[in-house]
Amino acid sequence: MGRQPEQTPMKRVLRLAYDRGINHFDLADSYANGEAEKAFGAHVLGIKRESLVIASKVALPVGDGPNDRGLSRKHITESLSNTLRNIGTDYLDVYYCHREDSSTPLEETLLTMNDLIKQGKIHYWGTSLWSPKSLKKVHRMARKWGLHPPRVEQPPYNLLNRWVERKIVPLTARLGMGLAVWSPLAGGALTGKYNENIPPETRGGSTDLVDQYLKPKPLQQIRIFCDKAHQLGHAPAPLALAWLLHQKGVTTVITGASHPSQLEQNLSALDISLSPQTLRALRRCFDH
Repeated sequence: MGRQPEQTPMKRVLRLAYDRGINHFDLADSYANGEAEKAFGAHVLGIKRESLVIASKVALPVGDGPNDRGLSRKHITESLSNTLRNIGTDYLDVYYCHREDSSTPLEETLLTMNDLIKQGKIHYWGTSLWSPKSLKKVHRMARKWGLHPPRVEQPPYNLLNRWVERKIVPLTARLGMGLAVWSPLAGGALTGKYNENIPPETRGGSTDLVDQYLKPKPLQQIRIFCDKAHQLGHAPAPLALAWLLHQKGVTTVITGASHPSQLEQNLSALDISLSPQTLRALRRCFDH
């Protein structure tokens, strides 16, 4: 879901996604200050709730006050109430801790999430960008106390950013956690749209994206990848998504779309079958 939802395109994208078999929708209380949750709820009216898997997140700031962020019992409980009201539902299928919170004891967060499951307000809980150390610790605590551990981790993962293969994938497999990966197109860089220039008014003009993906070396790697994609007869974006869908441990790939045509292109990744040789060749585009 976008951070600044525009109502008409969003409704068309959501309906097209559902009609094409997508039932998992990922939100957060911090996206557009809660407006993304409200817009989503307004546009899925009439769709059977049981057919949807709705996820949202808590932890990032949603205001200026000291209780407007983090993973304390107070903030999690109050934020969830707001999220459920925004969406217009009685429960979430997955509730993520959007980041870690060093100011709150891990025990408090674990017990709060366990209580929310017992109350039927969430079915499962997960984490996003938690360290291996914290994931191992919270699972040990959950086993010891007979509580519900996090069931899914949500890290960034794409052809340019593969650190999760070393640190997260083996761990989540051992812990029995799924992987719902985000930033599959590296902020749009893997579409090739920034190969020639980076207009300052676009997302590619942001400092973070330039620093991470749009320096000379990664840009050259992206150009090599785009050439390889065209040789294989695919557009770069769906090929990058298809590569992720073939990776070990990946449960779902979280991708956004601002227009139905963009969603259609992303969905074409589902029809791309890649051989082990092609998967290795795509990886080598970024190993120079």
